[in-house]
Amino acid sequence: MLFGAAIGSSVKNAPLAVILALLGHYFLDLFPHIEYLDGVENSITKLKSAERSKKIKDLVKVFLDFCLGILLIFLFSRNFPIIYLCAFIAIVPDGLTVIHSLFPKLGLTLHHYIHGTTIHYLTKQKNFPVYWKILTQVIVVIVSVILLKI
Repeated sequence: MLFGAAIGSSVKNAPLAVILALLGHYFLDLFPHIEYLDGVENSITKLKSAERSKKIKDLVKVFLDFCLGILLIFLFSRNFPIIYLCAFIAIVPDGLTVIHSLFPKLGLTLHHYIHGTTIHYLTKQKNFPVYWKILTQVIVVIVSVILLKI
């Protein structure tokens, strides 16, 4: 989300900014990073379960992540509508993954495979030290905030 907003802030051509924000999500997912949810499928299973405590924990994580992203964009950007549009567009791939997990017959199987298996390949490898996964995220946040402030 934050990187998408940074693209929206930096690219002056609005249609190009929207396309780059979407592609930026896939680009960043190529790098090893920490997924704070226990896989989308497992999280969806928890949401479908009757046990309320399992649902709340994952929903709170997603909500806090979203709110923190919006707060950082609000604090560090010039708050033009294109910035928020690109931030939203940048999270669409994860939204499609959630929709596929909830409704597997909607025709998003190819996207789910490409996004979840091919693009996230390095993230799913266990041999990357946690500090590298965290470092990639820290670098993205710092670069995004700098781009938002320019």
